Amino acid sequence: MQTALSLAQRGLGNTWPNPAVGCIIVKNDRIVGRGWTQQGGRPHAETEALGRAGEQAQGADVYVTLEPCSHQGQTPPCAEALINAGVKQVFVAVMDPDARVSGAGISKLEAAGIDVTAGLLGEEAIKANAGFLNRVKTGRPYFTLKTATTADGKIATKSRLSQWITGDEARRYGHLLRTINDAVLVGSGTVLKDDPELTCRLPGLSYDRRPRIVIDGRLRIPLTSKLVRSAAQTPLWIVTLSSHSKDQTSPYEAHGTTVIRVKADESGHPGIQEWTAELGRRGITRILVEGGSAMAGSLLAANLLDRIAWFRAPKLMGDDGIAAISALGTDRIEDLLQFRTILSKPLGQDRLDILERTR
Repeated sequence: MQTALSLAQRGLGNTWPNPAVGCIIVKNDRIVGRGWTQQGGRPHAETEALGRAGEQAQGADVYVTLEPCSHQGQTPPCAEALINAGVKQVFVAVMDPDARVSGAGISKLEAAGIDVTAGLLGEEAIKANAGFLNRVKTGRPYFTLKTATTADGKIATKSRLSQWITGDEARRYGHLLRTINDAVLVGSGTVLKDDPELTCRLPGLSYDRRPRIVIDGRLRIPLTSKLVRSAAQTPLWIVTLSSHSKDQTSPYEAHGTTVIRVKADESGHPGIQEWTAELGRRGITRILVEGGSAMAGSLLAANLLDRIAWFRAPKLMGDDGIAAISALGTDRIEDLLQFRTILSKPLGQDRLDILERTR
């Protein structure tokens, strides 16, 4: 199962709206088939593994990181494929909370006389598929904030200069984080300041299906920006207000941009509950947030930020620098937002801490 979980990791960022699943088929203490969910969510991991195992799947044991599907989608049910292959036993790491499956896959296998054991490395599987599971349960994607700061938590000087606080190794790791998320998200202020591309530029890891998402209530992004000019090649989604006219949005759409309209909140910005739910409805499961302090603060204040990838450089900027997170209005120590460190590692002269929300 540990090997199956490792295979599942290969699909992260590539399989939405489907989960990233890994599958191992074992016969006579030898691996005869292996597979993971392919780009775009199909073929499924079980189909890939069965294809490699061929006739050796007959009487074999199967280890799969998520309950096999039991419904007809764009591909036949994986539970049925396992039954038809004549497997003997299936080990499942975690149940699929999708209402179309939710125990039905296991019931189908058992009805066919296949022994099923559920819960093997279940906690590890839940963590590996946190995005998919979160979207099914809450309707929204799993949000990870990526921030690069000085040791005293500043992301830019008072004149808003930020390139580069951290070194090459940290920046390369940041690009790696883009590859394991379904989308990258920023606010319009980041686009106006940096004119970013928001693509992964590591050799061999580019992926042109991953949307770049910009929250832009006032449609401030220039049509000449790198994001808009490349929208026909790499998806660009602009989240803006439903009050904008077609004349205001059509120039962006003419460049290949997808414009997502949502209602305004009380302050006139795109409603955060509205657009997070809409991104979930569109199948996005994991989002890397690379916006500035306002974006970070908004997600934290709305209790929507699940994880932080915090890169820290051994440098100091002082109180006149721009903080990584905008004001949250916290008065009492007991009201502080709480995280736990799940990874801490050096990256050259810098350090990366991965923090997971606990409260």
